[in-house]
Amino acid sequence: MDYRRAWCPGGTYFFTVNLLQRHNNDLLVRHVAALRAAVAHVRASHPFIIHGWVVLPDHLHCVIELPHGDADFSLRWRLIKGHFSKQIPKLEIRSTTRMQRGERGIWQRRYWEHLIRDETDYRSHMDYVHINPVKHGLVQSVSDWPYSTFHRLVARGVYPADWAGVPSGGLSYSD
Repeated sequence: MDYRRAWCPGGTYFFTVNLLQRHNNDLLVRHVAALRAAVAHVRASHPFIIHGWVVLPDHLHCVIELPHGDADFSLRWRLIKGHFSKQIPKLEIRSTTRMQRGERGIWQRRYWEHLIRDETDYRSHMDYVHINPVKHGLVQSVSDWPYSTFHRLVARGVYPADWAGVPSGGLSYSD
């Protein structure tokens, strides 16, 4: 299958990255320190700016910006996934194909990426990143979820601390 990617050197992108086994899986929050270490390790050799990031039990969302002239987000995700996978115990069940390829059975091979088009698109995706723990019923208030850049952005004055405390019945958030 031919997957089309929007390659924009220096672009800002929204990503959704999922675990392979999402049902009743809290691997990412259980090993959030390993995930943070993997991201830091990759950023040291392949820089990018994190505008927004949220880690949920079985997937993550983020908005990142690549350096001027660089469009290789694919390499960064391969390295982040690989570095994380090497840090955690080998307890997952792997398919024959994954074993033949020497792959762990942790991450879905693909991810969702979206090139941010303008300021409105940027704000929409940043809000989506941060509302996600509420959307999934993990907390009642965005500020209650610890694995998010929301807290950093509140400290910078980007969001008020009580932003999206409890979504009203009229709002709809979809994956």
